[in-house]
Amino acid sequence: MTEKTIVHLLRHGEVHNPRGVLYGRLPGYHLSERGKSMALAASDFFAQRGVVSVFSSPLERAVETATPVAERLGLPIVTDGRLIESENRFEGQRHALRKPANWRYLTNPFKPSWGEPYPEVVARMMAMLEVARQSAPGREAVCVSHQLPIWITRLHAERKHYWHNPTSRECALGSVTSFTFDGDTLTGVSYAVPAPRVITDTDAAQ
Repeated sequence: MTEKTIVHLLRHGEVHNPRGVLYGRLPGYHLSERGKSMALAASDFFAQRGVVSVFSSPLERAVETATPVAERLGLPIVTDGRLIESENRFEGQRHALRKPANWRYLTNPFKPSWGEPYPEVVARMMAMLEVARQSAPGREAVCVSHQLPIWITRLHAERKHYWHNPTSRECALGSVTSFTFDGDTLTGVSYAVPAPRVITDTDAAQ
C-alpha cells in the first residue's frame, strides 16, 4: 500500500496596488482588504482537511495569505525562497510592454527572455513540492506561492509545453492547485476556488 499525500499550491490574495505596478519581488506590497478575505476563505477551505504543514514564499503578500491558514490549523509557517515570484525585468514598471526600451527583452517567449527561465522555475518549485510531500506523508501540505510559478508547475505536471498565453492561466487570486501523490509518484492535479463570490475570472490576469 502506498501513502496518498496532497500538496496544495495556494496563490496569494489580492494585493493593494492602486498604481498598477508590476511588483514582482519588490518589498512593501501587502494584501488589500479583498485579499484578506481571500486568505480567510482559504483558511476555511483547509480547516477540515488533513493539513499538517504550511510553507510560504517570503514575500509579504504570500506570508499574509498563509497566516490565517496557519493560525486556523495551529501550525507554524515555514518560509522558503523556492516559492518566490519569478524574476522579471519589468519589475516596478507600469505598462511595461508599451515602452520601446523594453522591446529588446521580448526576443524569446519560449524561455522567456524577459525573466527567469521556465525550466529554472520548474526545478525550484518541484524541489519544493518534494519537501512539502515529505513533510506530510499520508496527509496534506499547503504552499503559498505566486501565479506564474504555480501555473508553470502545473503545466510541467500535466506534461504540457511551458509557453502559453498569460490570459489563459487557470490560477486566480486565492485559488488552490493541488498535486496528489501515491507514494512518491504524482498521480493527479486539481484546481479549486475557495471563495467564488470573492474571486472572479478577471483575477487570473492580475
